[in-house]
Amino acid sequence: MTLLPPIPASMRVEIETRLATLASKEGVRLLMAIESGSRAWGFPSPDSDFDIRFLYVRPQTDYLVLDKPRDVIERPIEDEIDLNGWDIRKALSLMLKHNAVVSEWIESPIRYVPDHPVVADLAVLASQQFNPRGYARHYANLGTGTVARWFEDGEDIPVKRYFYALRPALSIMALRKDPSRRPPMEMRALMAACDLAPHLVEQIEELIALKANTNEKSNAVRRPDIEHLVHAELMRAEDVPERLDPETFKQKANALFLRLVKET
Repeated sequence: MTLLPPIPASMRVEIETRLATLASKEGVRLLMAIESGSRAWGFPSPDSDFDIRFLYVRPQTDYLVLDKPRDVIERPIEDEIDLNGWDIRKALSLMLKHNAVVSEWIESPIRYVPDHPVVADLAVLASQQFNPRGYARHYANLGTGTVARWFEDGEDIPVKRYFYALRPALSIMALRKDPSRRPPMEMRALMAACDLAPHLVEQIEELIALKANTNEKSNAVRRPDIEHLVHAELMRAEDVPERLDPETFKQKANALFLRLVKET
């Protein structure tokens, strides 16, 4: 099991306090609250923000009015804390479109509130019903967008941009090797799922160490082998097999949503 740098106790208390205040003010119940971004992915910088993501459910009556409330709650970044969450209905709708974000949130190794039991049901639903090629396309879009920005600031590539393209590329590789499993969220688990060549593992570990000791915008020494891997894998989303069962997926997602809302 990968050991991630711990969240400082004082910061954890502050995050938990802000989450409780937000839930009370918005009148929602938090289903889960996790760390996303580089801290949970396994390659933080000393100045990385705390990217807090959460799922919530509103009282039943809020879903029965003509003027539906927003399905996103967000707060401006303050003291490096970035709070952003989705209504469970939005999360389920994105899962039906095979968006991989909710899957990653479910798998986050850093959690700030106890999970509601529905989160375990979400994990089962995601694993049983996800379309591997849909996930691969999602990651290809993410990685390709990052690669397009690699050289915005000159001839060197900031180490952060390396990772923001490498992680999607490895996710596609993991899906090619085992399309029955959702890709791991954390970098070293993802590397293991890809069964990378030793020299690539060594170079990625060097980048992780570099990022751990520099700020978010620091540049990296160019890594041709990693760049080749990124370019090659981002082109292979269509090699991942497709698995479609939309009616069953939609029925199960609807049933989960209704069961949860009836509890509120």
